[in-house]
Amino acid sequence: MTDVLSELARERGGYASLPYERLAYLMGLMTGDEKHGPAATSTLDALWVLYDRVLRVSPESAEAPDRDRFLLSKGHGPMAYYAVLAAKGFFPVEWLPGFGGYDSPLGHHPDRRLVPGAEIGSGSLGHGLPLAVGTALGLRAQGLIEPAVWVLIGDAELDEGSNHEAIAYAGPAGLDRLHVVVLDNGSASYPRDGGIAARFEAAGWSTRTVDGRDHDALYDAYTAPHPGRPHAVVARVEPKEA
Repeated sequence: MTDVLSELARERGGYASLPYERLAYLMGLMTGDEKHGPAATSTLDALWVLYDRVLRVSPESAEAPDRDRFLLSKGHGPMAYYAVLAAKGFFPVEWLPGFGGYDSPLGHHPDRRLVPGAEIGSGSLGHGLPLAVGTALGLRAQGLIEPAVWVLIGDAELDEGSNHEAIAYAGPAGLDRLHVVVLDNGSASYPRDGGIAARFEAAGWSTRTVDGRDHDALYDAYTAPHPGRPHAVVARVEPKEA
C-alpha cells in the first residue's frame, strides 16, 4: 500500500494527502513499542478536525510567519498526531512504520527539529499551555494579529500547577488568539462534572464542552466567536481504561 501512496504523492507533486477514513490504516503502520495507546487514540478526532477544517497551516506554509500555530502538549502519545500529519502531507507515509525506532524521526515524544510541522518538542505534561501563552504574547508583540495559537492538552495535565498559572494569566490578558483543546478521558486526579470548563470560565475564558468524537460538534466549538477572550474547548471521549 505504501508504494501506491508514494505513486499518488509523485502524481500530486508532493506527499500524499489522505482522507479521514485512512487514519486507522496509518495508525496501524506504527507498530513500535508504545505504552500510551489510549493517549493517542483519544486525540484522533480532535486533531483531525483541527487540521482538516480549522488550522491555517499546510506543508507549504509550515514556516510562514502568518501561519496558525498548533502545539501538542499531550506529546507522550503522539501516534494520532503523526498519522494526521502524514495524512495531510507534512511528511511521507513511509516514515510511520519506523515509529520509535533508533533511526526514525518519529520518536515516542515529538521533536520539533525532526518532525515537519511540529512546533514544539513535548511529552512532559504541563508545559504546552504555558508555551502557547508565550507564543500568543510573542505574536502580539510582533504585530501578528491574524495567526491563531492552538494547544491540545489532556485533562490530567490540569493536575499541574503550571497550567493553572497560564489559565489565570491568559484570561485577564485578553489573549483572544489563544485556543485550548482539553481532551477529557477521565484521567484527572480530582475531576468533577463541569469542573474543567468552570476553571477556565473563572479566569475569563470562553468555553465549550462537546463530544470529542463528533466532528461537526468539534468544528462548531472550535469556530465559536469569543471576542476579547481566549477560548477553551473541552472534548469529552470515552474514559481511559485502567
